[in-house]
Amino acid sequence: MKTKAVRLYGKKDLRLEEFELPEIKDDEILAKVVSDSLCMSSYKASSQGADHKRVPKDVADNPVIIGHEFAGELLEVGAKWAHKFKPGDKFSIQPALYYENGPVGILSAPGYSYKYIGGDATYVVIPNEVMEKDCLLAFHGEGFYPASLSEPLSCVIGAMHANYHTTPGSYVHKMEIVDGGKMAILAGVGPMGLAAINYVLHREDRKPALLVVTDVNQVRLDRAASIYTVEFAASRGIDLRYVNTGALENPVEELRAISGGTGFNDVFVFAPVRPVVEQGDAILSFDGCLNFFAGPSDPSFSAMFNFYNVHYAYTHIVGTSGGNNDDMVEALDIMSRGLDPAGLVTHIGGLNAVPEATNHLPEIPGGKKLIYTHIEMPLTAIDDFAELGKTDSFFKSLAEICKRHKGLWSVEAETFLLNNHPSLQNSK
Repeated sequence: MKTKAVRLYGKKDLRLEEFELPEIKDDEILAKVVSDSLCMSSYKASSQGADHKRVPKDVADNPVIIGHEFAGELLEVGAKWAHKFKPGDKFSIQPALYYENGPVGILSAPGYSYKYIGGDATYVVIPNEVMEKDCLLAFHGEGFYPASLSEPLSCVIGAMHANYHTTPGSYVHKMEIVDGGKMAILAGVGPMGLAAINYVLHREDRKPALLVVTDVNQVRLDRAASIYTVEFAASRGIDLRYVNTGALENPVEELRAISGGTGFNDVFVFAPVRPVVEQGDAILSFDGCLNFFAGPSDPSFSAMFNFYNVHYAYTHIVGTSGGNNDDMVEALDIMSRGLDPAGLVTHIGGLNAVPEATNHLPEIPGGKKLIYTHIEMPLTAIDDFAELGKTDSFFKSLAEICKRHKGLWSVEAETFLLNNHPSLQNSK
């Protein structure tokens, strides 16, 4: 079967190509990819090329398919896995395999390391190790984009689970955020910050009593507040505050004041910016945990940390990079129970938009860029649909659907796109 895919050959060398997939083996699965959301990690892989830890050294001769936040439908299942999967099943994939014998060893991952599997493709061959590691996950919800976004959601779920706290006089660490505690999400209204807010507000087993979300961009703060409202948070027993620290004379002092003077039990840093990291350290409470979530591109990135407080106030730091299988399963489960990740999505595009968008991802404003791999469409902001609809009946209908959903993407919008996009009609 032929596939179209965006392949990485080297630094900033992404090419949309059509090529033949090999016949699947008895321990492999052939799948159709429907959607993939672009991730800053793919930008980093493209920027670093063979220097990236997940990209094979011979990528120039053996290019890999990029994209790791994808969902689709199984088409053909090898005999080894026929007892567990069947054609027609919808799926998502946990890309962090931690499989010792992958193309680059234990860090191998679909979307970085493999010739025939990645999210930015029409069809892929899922290798045996994905199933061996239980990383092929069934999705039973509506649509496809929620399953694509289950991977970024799993990353913030993993971050929440990775935080820890201590008991004075004991060496036993208590994993997790403080239930009923005080939480701050700094630089928290980008795509991953929005995913974290959404998860915190919908989580059933534990939640903070106070959640403060900061940024220096008022437009982005206002958008976040319109999607994840203070009123809804209050109905969940959470005092949610959105704070523009760029407008504060002394952000640390004022954030500590919001906490009641105690500081925050759990602080999450969602931007690799030194002043933000140092601000997070300065607002930690006694036994407070700072989670450095944002992965920097600069391998020498560093920031000051108050080690007096580490010694006497029991403050500590943790970093997380991605979620694990359990986090992904939890993401899919919480979405099946009502969490809609549509608020993360601000742009829609086709496979043709991937190379340019990926290589310039930090320069493109907004949240998640959602790609539908079987259509041809420039990367287009949802906010621009109505203007385009003045001269284009397809965008007119799409804008009306989004308007019914508070300006957000939805399963209804996705279904309309997949049934009516002009590039699909032209290919029939």
